[in-house]
Amino acid sequence: MDANLRAVSQWLAEADPRPGNAWAEWEAHGVALLPLGRRFDALRLPAEQVHDVVGSDEAQTLVTVLRVWLDGPVFRDCRSSMGPYYVLIAPGADWGGPAERLSTDTYLGVPRPGHATMLCRWVVLPPYPGALCAPRHVHTLLATTASLRTVGR
Repeated sequence: MDANLRAVSQWLAEADPRPGNAWAEWEAHGVALLPLGRRFDALRLPAEQVHDVVGSDEAQTLVTVLRVWLDGPVFRDCRSSMGPYYVLIAPGADWGGPAERLSTDTYLGVPRPGHATMLCRWVVLPPYPGALCAPRHVHTLLATTASLRTVGR
């Protein structure tokens, strides 16, 4: 594991007051249940919305567009073809958008950086420890989706 990936993994693991738990879960299952509201919150975006605005559900296209558009970490629930996307944002960041916000008193299954799993996978890895998406970028993404749906009617 390269140094940056290790540092990102450690930063994510430290969302848990006992980071060793996250490492053990990643080792055993490829996914760790991490508490939200400490290091990051998450916005749950329906796959249909994301695919509409990107204009594709093809993996590499999604990676390219979401990396540029959101400029922060995104992963996807892979248990179904319409599994939601999770965008990580700062705890307490201002959010008035339509996506469901997950925060304090919620645990989220977060995939191990750099490893594939059948449950979920990173679409855009955090580029460095502490990197999070700006809520205004997510809001713009969702507003664009709403506009596309209106035009398509």
